[in-house]
Amino acid sequence: MSLFRSWLVCFGLFSSIFSQAQILNTCLLDQYVDQFNENDEELYTQYVSNAESKEFLRKNIPLFECPDETIEEVYYFRWWTYRKHIKQTTEGFIITEFLPNVSWAGKYNGICCPAWFHFREGRWIHNKVYLTDYADYWLKGGGALRSYSFPVADALNQYSLVLGEKEELEKYFPELLENYYAWKKEKFVPNVGLFWQIDGEDGMEVSVGGSGYRATINSYMAADAIVLSELATEQNDSIATILSNEAKSLKENIFQKLWDKDAEFLKVLPKGEEYMLKDVRELHGYTPWAFSLADENYAVAWKYLMDTNYFLAPYGLTTAEQCHPGFKVVYEGHECQWNGPSWPFATSMTLIALANLLNEQNQRYVSNRDYYTLLSIYAKSQYHLLENGLRIPWIDENLNPYTGDWLSRTILLQKGSILKERGRDYNHSSFCDLVITGLIGLRPREDNILVVNPQITEGMWDYFCLDNILYHGKIITILYDKTGEKYNKGKGFSIFVNGQRKAFSPVLSKVKVEL
Repeated sequence: MSLFRSWLVCFGLFSSIFSQAQILNTCLLDQYVDQFNENDEELYTQYVSNAESKEFLRKNIPLFECPDETIEEVYYFRWWTYRKHIKQTTEGFIITEFLPNVSWAGKYNGICCPAWFHFREGRWIHNKVYLTDYADYWLKGGGALRSYSFPVADALNQYSLVLGEKEELEKYFPELLENYYAWKKEKFVPNVGLFWQIDGEDGMEVSVGGSGYRATINSYMAADAIVLSELATEQNDSIATILSNEAKSLKENIFQKLWDKDAEFLKVLPKGEEYMLKDVRELHGYTPWAFSLADENYAVAWKYLMDTNYFLAPYGLTTAEQCHPGFKVVYEGHECQWNGPSWPFATSMTLIALANLLNEQNQRYVSNRDYYTLLSIYAKSQYHLLENGLRIPWIDENLNPYTGDWLSRTILLQKGSILKERGRDYNHSSFCDLVITGLIGLRPREDNILVVNPQITEGMWDYFCLDNILYHGKIITILYDKTGEKYNKGKGFSIFVNGQRKAFSPVLSKVKVEL
């Protein structure tokens, strides 16, 4: 075992030194975990069993408390499910998508399609060995890195922003560069200036827009090119310039060639010179904003988000606009359809994009209250009614956006699937990271300036506390107390670093703190 990896294994113990700085205790976490364990049928056990889950989570996750009981419960539930997917192999740890083995997975049941979310969510776990090994699996350990679209360089960059150092990113530069050029060889069409992808290999099979030049794969590759150009600056200026220019060109071509001016939205361009843009707005059209690639003049696309004729529905955002004739929510055919049902993957990507929009651009189409509304709907959707009448937290593959039924699960049950509860505890999306970086507003960045910009505003909540956040090697607490009587730390909004108050505002507002 390397010295660096040994340090990572011990890091969780090291971070416990700061436990005295915590404002929240683990009682709330313990209550939720006891409830989750009691209602669970532990069909597939990996590195951390249900019996060990409480102790693992106590040591590793940011604690959270707020007056919205659904968001609070689902926050802890999603950490409880994430640890189920930490899998120890003979070559180190990986993070899985499905708990049972599935035939289309790669080595050790790894699937790269949701791995960007695995890194974004898992970067808040105190012990870094899991993601360190996971990065090794994809780049050096035989993971099927291009079996699905996967912005691996950006994923590792997002991880490094929380770590506060780039060692994990820099050491993989040769492999990341090789991966980028392999994508170019396989999927880039020079005379179009864009990458193409099969919709199913974007993880979006049976979509209305279908295969071709899509905002998804091109956003991923532009984001990776940006990260690689910044890394290359320290090693090879000529490569850095080439990659920077390629990223700029990709960004321009996404909006020059996939933007429908009349529809005011990004669409799929089928592969072939004779084709025109498909006539459907799909939720993945918001992907460029998740990577901060869109200019302000394209923000008009967001006017469709909160409209029930387009994407808004009672149990989640629909993957295709509801007014299109190709929109469907059906209980026949393939169990995974991206032609209408709500997918947590797509919802997560859209909420990341929305948080970036709200933090980075001035526009009049969506607000912080819309972010809260959508996160609340997303939380509400993550439940399931058992046959005995008990309603419990649940995450699965996709949803009927009008009833909340877990659609793939119902179809698989009707088909008599040989894999029992294939999609239960499905790790194909994020939620905790959305609370941390979006709702509460800790905006990870490379320098030692901590920026917190909550999407909760005055009058929405009387209190919240996000505690025990390991960020840049320090323990951060973000706390709001309207009356000062909830936490006895005074009225208003405070940021603590290793137990010391570093910033205060009498009202909720954007705060910057030097670490």
